[in-house]
Amino acid sequence: MDRIAIVSKPLKEELNHLLPELVEWLREHNFEPVLDRESASYIVGSAAASHCVSGAIVGGIEVRDRPDLPTARPVLVIVLGGDGTLLAVGRIFARSDTPLLSVNLGSLGFLTEVRLSNLYPTLEGWCENCCAIDARSMLHGELWRDGKCIESFEAVNDIVLSKSAIARMAEFAIELDSMLAARFRADGVIVSTPTGSTGYTLAANGPILVPTVDALVITPICPHLLTLRPMVVPGDAALTLRIEGPKGGMPNQTILTVDGQQAVDLCPGDELRCHRSEYEVKLVRLGGNGFFEALRSKLKWGER
Repeated sequence: MDRIAIVSKPLKEELNHLLPELVEWLREHNFEPVLDRESASYIVGSAAASHCVSGAIVGGIEVRDRPDLPTARPVLVIVLGGDGTLLAVGRIFARSDTPLLSVNLGSLGFLTEVRLSNLYPTLEGWCENCCAIDARSMLHGELWRDGKCIESFEAVNDIVLSKSAIARMAEFAIELDSMLAARFRADGVIVSTPTGSTGYTLAANGPILVPTVDALVITPICPHLLTLRPMVVPGDAALTLRIEGPKGGMPNQTILTVDGQQAVDLCPGDELRCHRSEYEVKLVRLGGNGFFEALRSKLKWGER
């Protein structure tokens, strides 16, 4: 029996009735549900879900730690939450080919285009192979320190270098395919995918890219220059972002964040080396590409 994984955003009241109903629907259609602990807590209780071993059957429900879900080899992942939940699940399943059906239970839901009222029609469409699969490119980043790669990341939206809450502006250098592109002082710099162009980089006055564009966006955050603007570079470019100051700066004055969810403290001289990832996030859509509809309805694009 094929498995379908379910991942949920915490503290959503509507999940109390939705999740038991969804589990029953999946079983009626010959799928075996596998739930993360948060989802399982709405069915078997938070105590039972939190204290069981990953992979255990509790109250007839298979419960797994969220990072362990790809080992269950689901044919589909249903994400019940907002864009943040989808970003987290996208990174977890980056190395698999599993499509994600994301249902908007958040406030904006720019990426989670499927409304709750369309959950079952979309599931039925997926079962009948009538859904479109929207493949989104990801960003691969590596943190280098003292000539060694100490950590690597896969991002759906962006990787950001930024000052900490009380630090001064940092000094950055950007190289594109080993050529110096810019050196500047700023609060930070964002490297985003086309999907991430409607996220943090948009708030920093970056451009909007259609998700299918083969490109990356480099957006300085509050640069101390009037002439510095965001830059769109080819999708196959190799980027290096180096922290060059502040002079005499101490560790932990600059941080690296991945999709706004993972954070790493940085030191002067650290380098972020990034390029388009070999992996993609695959999103299930009932209709065609709703990108422009989301721009109009959620970001009020083009309104007077």
